[in-house]
Amino acid sequence: MLLQRVITAAFLLAVLLPALFAPMLWPFALLSLAAIGAAAWEWARLNGLQGARAYVLGLVVSAGGLLAYELGWAQGVPAWPWWAAMLMWGLGGAWVLRTGVARWPQHARVLRLLVGFVMLWCGWLAMSNAKATGVNFLLSIFCLVWAADVAAYFGGRAFGRKKLAPAISPGKSWEGVWSGMAGVVLLAFVWMAFDRITAQSVSSLYTQLADRVGVVGMLAGVLFLTSMSVVGDLFESLVKRSVGAKDSSALLPGHGGVLDRIDALLPVFPLALALVSL
Repeated sequence: MLLQRVITAAFLLAVLLPALFAPMLWPFALLSLAAIGAAAWEWARLNGLQGARAYVLGLVVSAGGLLAYELGWAQGVPAWPWWAAMLMWGLGGAWVLRTGVARWPQHARVLRLLVGFVMLWCGWLAMSNAKATGVNFLLSIFCLVWAADVAAYFGGRAFGRKKLAPAISPGKSWEGVWSGMAGVVLLAFVWMAFDRITAQSVSSLYTQLADRVGVVGMLAGVLFLTSMSVVGDLFESLVKRSVGAKDSSALLPGHGGVLDRIDALLPVFPLALALVSL
């Protein structure tokens, strides 16, 4: 299993890195849209669509992304979609988690599919806008989620006592959440120092937040984004648990599905763009 995970991760990096550092936007935009389309297919299957019908949502999300790209939205849009995403994730995400696993399948399927479309399309649009802003900015958001996840894993393993949401994700603990936040705060200060030393043409998320709302405001912002990465992770876990699935699919050998890998990114990207619009 470990070898399989390593091979898959190496392949994904070999595909992602050239697109990530390409000077033009389209390689990253199309590659990330392909991943989002696959995640939409997984979402459709988790919410009761099978066979050819499950591919429809993937095609619809992909078509929506291509339309946005043609209209120039992938390179810049007004801030209101990000604030709408803030409202959706902040209130809607909290409400879904509060109502629990059993309540999710009781919502109309059309509504659940629409939630998936908006969540995935908006997440892709935010990733593309972040790439258009600059690679340093884009990577700083990716690494916020990754650092939170890694620090939460090791902190939870070492100190985890109080369960965060045992009915949704039994392995997560409050100690893991605090560890993830501590890891992100450390990352933020290291990255701001990197920005100053290397005089980056495009600042990271952390430097931009500090410039706009001060260091205290930046810390509040990154802690909020870390908490929302947990919400994204728990939300996907809730949907999987409602249908008894361990992974969103088997598309990524050793890693599960695409949705399993991007669940925490989906709220963080649009919300990060909302914060830097302040």
